[in-house]
Amino acid sequence: MKNVKFWNKNIHRIIICTGLILLIPLIAMQFTDEVKWGVEDFLAIGILLIGSGVIYELISRQLKNRTHRIILGIAWVIGIILIWVELAVGIFD
Repeated sequence: MKNVKFWNKNIHRIIICTGLILLIPLIAMQFTDEVKWGVEDFLAIGILLIGSGVIYELISRQLKNRTHRIILGIAWVIGIILIWVELAVGIFD
């Protein structure tokens, strides 16, 4: 097995993208009362995004075929969106 560095540019990108995504509700909270997030909401979504991004990165490193990585990425994003929607409004209750 190759000696693979865990902390690479993709991990930095995951953290930066998570921060940018979390800026959306933070900015929205300044302009409307419709968005009411607390610290626990930002923490939960931050953990969800960073955790899933790192897990995807680790799994996709094992896949040699680019098509398989793309399919995995699409499925992963759909799964994360479903989890986020469930946490936000509880559509599966």
